[in-house]
Amino acid sequence: MKNKLLLIDGSSVAFRAFFALYNQIDRFKSPTGLHTNAIYGFHLMLNHLMERVQPSHILIAFDAGKTTFRTEMFADYKAGRAKMPDEFREQLPFIREMLDAMGIRHYELVNYEADDIIGTLDKMAERTEVPYDVVIASGDKDLIQLTDTNTVVEISKKGVAEFEEFTPDYLMEKMGITPSQFIDLKALMGDKSDNIPGVTKIGEKTGLKLLTEFGSLEGIYQNIDSMKASKMKENLIADKEQAFLSRTLATIDTQAPIEIGLDDLLYNGPNVEMLSNFYDEMGFKQLRAQLGQDGQVEETEIQFTAVTEVTADMLQAEDAFYFEILGENYHREKLVGLAWGRPGQIYVATPTILEQPVLREFLAQQPIKTYDFKRSKVLLSHLDIDLPQATFDSRLAKYLLSTVEDNDLSTIAHLYGNSSLSPDEVVYGKGAKRALPEETVLFEHLARKVQIILETQEPMLERLAENQQLDLLFEMELPLANVLAKMEIAGIKVQAETLQAMQAENEVLIEELTQKIYELAGEEFNINSPKQLGALLFEKMGLPLELTKKTKTGYSTAVDVLERLAPIAPVVSKILEYRQITKLQSTYVIGLQDAIMEDGKIHTRYVQDLTQTGRLSSTDPNLQNIPVRLEQGRLIRKAFVPSLEDSVLLASDYSQIELRVLAHISQDEHLIEAFKRGEDIHTATAMRVFDIKDASDVTPNDRRNAKAVNFGVVYGISDFGLANNLGITRKAAKFYIDTYFERFPGIKAYMESIVRDARDKGYVETIYHRRRGLPDINSRNFNVRNFAERTAINSPIQGSAADILKVAMINLDKALTDGNFQSRMLLQVHDEIVLEVPKAELEEITVLVKETMESAIQLSVPLIADENTGQTWYEAK
Repeated sequence: MKNKLLLIDGSSVAFRAFFALYNQIDRFKSPTGLHTNAIYGFHLMLNHLMERVQPSHILIAFDAGKTTFRTEMFADYKAGRAKMPDEFREQLPFIREMLDAMGIRHYELVNYEADDIIGTLDKMAERTEVPYDVVIASGDKDLIQLTDTNTVVEISKKGVAEFEEFTPDYLMEKMGITPSQFIDLKALMGDKSDNIPGVTKIGEKTGLKLLTEFGSLEGIYQNIDSMKASKMKENLIADKEQAFLSRTLATIDTQAPIEIGLDDLLYNGPNVEMLSNFYDEMGFKQLRAQLGQDGQVEETEIQFTAVTEVTADMLQAEDAFYFEILGENYHREKLVGLAWGRPGQIYVATPTILEQPVLREFLAQQPIKTYDFKRSKVLLSHLDIDLPQATFDSRLAKYLLSTVEDNDLSTIAHLYGNSSLSPDEVVYGKGAKRALPEETVLFEHLARKVQIILETQEPMLERLAENQQLDLLFEMELPLANVLAKMEIAGIKVQAETLQAMQAENEVLIEELTQKIYELAGEEFNINSPKQLGALLFEKMGLPLELTKKTKTGYSTAVDVLERLAPIAPVVSKILEYRQITKLQSTYVIGLQDAIMEDGKIHTRYVQDLTQTGRLSSTDPNLQNIPVRLEQGRLIRKAFVPSLEDSVLLASDYSQIELRVLAHISQDEHLIEAFKRGEDIHTATAMRVFDIKDASDVTPNDRRNAKAVNFGVVYGISDFGLANNLGITRKAAKFYIDTYFERFPGIKAYMESIVRDARDKGYVETIYHRRRGLPDINSRNFNVRNFAERTAINSPIQGSAADILKVAMINLDKALTDGNFQSRMLLQVHDEIVLEVPKAELEEITVLVKETMESAIQLSVPLIADENTGQTWYEAK
């Protein structure tokens, strides 16, 4: 069997692990008071990598200190980095102790960095008689330069389990460069986190353009004289020595004088006794309980009873239920087994047991504790079983506690349980290859899942209580799961004939656009071929090369490139229109036809536990993403109609809810007053920011600019971003933003205070105490930290708005049920709810919907909901 070498950048992974679980730092403490979040997070990352890679050899490399051969070349190398948090520093010796107990070799080398150790071993592995397959894992992109045919570099993306895999092909696809060019890119743009200087004013975009055109750093300087005079050329000439120094600093040394060989890295498993003692010392009770004799975390034996008949005494109110569902999406899913029970008594069965009246009646009447109630309710509805409600849903509980990891039961077991659980991929295989295991294996897997639900309920509830999130679970997410399930089951009627007619009209329009493009281009070509299009625009038509970049296959014709070219080339405007219509045609006009089920409806699925902010998302198909900027996109909604006879669709959406939430959270007196007076908020903003005394003097352009500033502030926009949005100079954009903060001081104060709080806590909260962890808020990298700060500002606003809509949906569902109305909710799209309403109920329901949405929460400003009705969704909008 071919050897597989796993090399891990221990310093960066440990740092990443520390901040991944930073928002739970108070939970992770040993019996002696030592912080353990980095130790535990590192263990989780290592477990994920070991399980996935299955290495025969492994090494964790650490930095030996701040002084290296690079600081001898450049004294300011890595200067200015923030001081390592004491809570992190104290854990590093124990990470090394843990690795010793796990039987995993770790190594550091004076005067060298972890990257150099990894690079040297990587090249050593390539020179063996039978080359190793090498996997490198890090939180630092510098190691991407090592990827080649035998080496995959994985960069951590999110939390402790998600990595982005870099191969030479993927790097070329993602950035348009080779691994060696990646080093030259760093030489040009520098690296703020490592204090590598680079060339003045050259960022990633310009660096990539130069490398695409000239191939390498040497190629750039060999052709420097032929470049047009520009500030960039001046900077390149002035910083030439600095550029080559930067490349040296960024280049990993693959010939470091290490004193270990590949044979030293053979993995033979842990020292069980030593590891057991370490777990006890750290207070890792779950890991201690799962430790097998060979040192591997293993599934403990579990007792269960397989049944073919159900009696009343087998069912109790405190039972946890688990329904095993397999499939790619709701339209192709199937129930393959179920289990239920209480501590010490778990039953498992095949789906045929649901034919028995005793079980059917119990499930139809008794609220249950389970995992993924919404999905279970939808699937069981196909068996004519209507689950009434959930008293606990471990998937939703986990989602509220942390959005860092996934919400799989195996992850829940890792974090909150005393039993282990193999991931479904291990039991069934991956994706389309999934197949049912032997019945005994299936039954044990099901029983174990019920055991996990039972044993993790109390730890998660305790944690939710500490976070003041019990109401968020019991009063919001659990009732909402029931509401969403009913909406998914109901579906919305879609007229295929309307979409077919649009398809035919679009085909005519696409043909007309095609001929017009040929006419403007002076020749026929494949419009869908970026290579042919690039050659036409930049070689035949001679459009400015500085507005594009050279790729492996030709010139870039991405949307941003075409948008820059459109004002100077009429053919490009038509190509953009062609792309929009063809995308609309394939994804929505044709794609939605494929999603219509036998009942003539589309049954979209709402994903309740995906987004970091708490917003719902939609899939299979995604009805929240139907493009509405183009009239052809809006027309798609004409196909959505009521299914009840003599009914209409009613669409109700919140007016400027995020800005109203901002007014409430910031308590800015001017914003609050404007909303209370019922003013047009963008006009009011224009008057304050642009010193306009009378509303009648505010021009449409003034209002447009004020609107961009209003929403830009909500999303933490920069002067550069605002300048791009409005087509103005950065100086003017900065003036707008500065003036805005001067005239709305409460907003500025809010933004500063929320970032400070986020730095201290590692998370931010919505009005309802929904948390979003911000592991990068204290990052040493300016760009990463800046993004986290913008996220800190926006998340409480966007998340609170999402929560308010959820409360409105729950209250509206209850009102419709209590009133015994036929009207029902069908869709939720961002800030909008779409209902199907019989005309006989329309007057009453219109009032009910408006009152319910506007009374969902008491803010410092009024909530406003706007209603419209029509025979189609298009008319209702």
